[in-house]
Amino acid sequence: MKKYNISFAKGVGKMKRTGPTNPYLKSLVEELRKKSFESKAPIWRDVAEKLSRSRRRKVAVNIFEIEKNTEKNDFVVVPGVVLSVGELSKPVHIAAWKFSASAEEKIKKAKGKMMTIEELVKEKPKGTGVKILV
Repeated sequence: MKKYNISFAKGVGKMKRTGPTNPYLKSLVEELRKKSFESKAPIWRDVAEKLSRSRRRKVAVNIFEIEKNTEKNDFVVVPGVVLSVGELSKPVHIAAWKFSASAEEKIKKAKGKMMTIEELVKEKPKGTGVKILV
């Protein structure tokens, strides 16, 4: 059995962290950081940090988790994707990066409200009463 001596050049194999490549996501992260500083609301900084994670560490929340962790008419922000596993029985205001098509149907069926994260920031600039689900 042969053994191979493999040596790597300095710096090769290390990946440079670049952040999100989607231009819309980049601008959203920048805007959230700016809004966090302006309104002294650390919730938006936390959401920006979670949105700027690598693809492997992105957040995906199912409907049943929203059902389990919210009350009627709560405001929730999901710094990632809302997926459709489970049922929603109460109206909830949900802001997320993306919604699956079947999750949208279930939220509408429960008379909930879907919104973008920017819309939630405009509606609740201080972030009071907003839950982050990860």
